[in-house]
Amino acid sequence: MAMRTLPTISALALGLAPMSPPALASPAAAGPPLPQLEAYAVHESWRQPIEPVRIADNTWHVGTANLGATLVKTADGAVLIDGGMPQAADMLLRNMASLGVGPGELKLILLSQAHADHVGPLAELRRRTGARVAANAESAVLMARGGSDDIHFGDAIVYPPVQVDRLLQDGEVVELGGMRFTVHFMPGHTPGSMAWTWTDRDDGREVRIAYVDSLSAPGYRLLDNPRYPRIVDDYRRSFDVVRALPCDVLLTPHPGSSGRDFADPAASRPMDCAAYADQAERRFDAQLQAERDATR
Repeated sequence: MAMRTLPTISALALGLAPMSPPALASPAAAGPPLPQLEAYAVHESWRQPIEPVRIADNTWHVGTANLGATLVKTADGAVLIDGGMPQAADMLLRNMASLGVGPGELKLILLSQAHADHVGPLAELRRRTGARVAANAESAVLMARGGSDDIHFGDAIVYPPVQVDRLLQDGEVVELGGMRFTVHFMPGHTPGSMAWTWTDRDDGREVRIAYVDSLSAPGYRLLDNPRYPRIVDDYRRSFDVVRALPCDVLLTPHPGSSGRDFADPAASRPMDCAAYADQAERRFDAQLQAERDATR
């Protein structure tokens, strides 16, 4: 429908005296200024770029010193698992380029969880590379909201919304260039938390690699949580899921949680999946007991 331009009618034309804005009173200040908004601030090691670190023949850590981002090269392009903070896109693309992977060669983006410190740059990476994003429904919903209305953090850790191209079921296999990535649902840290397993080679021998989401519950309400009523049951199940994973090499979104130091690999003391789950369950039990004690 064509739009019409309405004539301008002045106050004088209507026979009205022009009006001045009302004078503003100058009351005494009713308190200090409202607080300045601040972006999601994290430890420096989460933002510290490092050179790519080789994990196996085709698997590389390309993230920061203490945030996981794993690149897997295949005959038909590359797969990225997690990306770190929202500001990490340029760094990731540089690290991929140093390994001979151009933007158009990134074909798939997978993830462990939908918090800003792990999927923050995925919208930008998807736009700049054309890669398809695959995730489960729980993660896809949170990513579409850019992390807002998180069941634990509200709107505190938002990021550019991400469109998911492929929805996954538990145990589904995503394949590229002969590499088969199996997803294992492990809800708890987020309702959509996932682990990924695949087989690479390292100097001629097969290596089963597991990229496993966090098992921590940082400040979470565990008892009678109205937004997540089954949270304790989900953690219990996920500890068992992680213990049972095929796991010669364990990688985690926070490398230090599984004993890795990518800034100084010689200082690493890597865990296996069972030890990772056992340690997390002990901490979870202590946190749960402390919450029970506090409610007595």
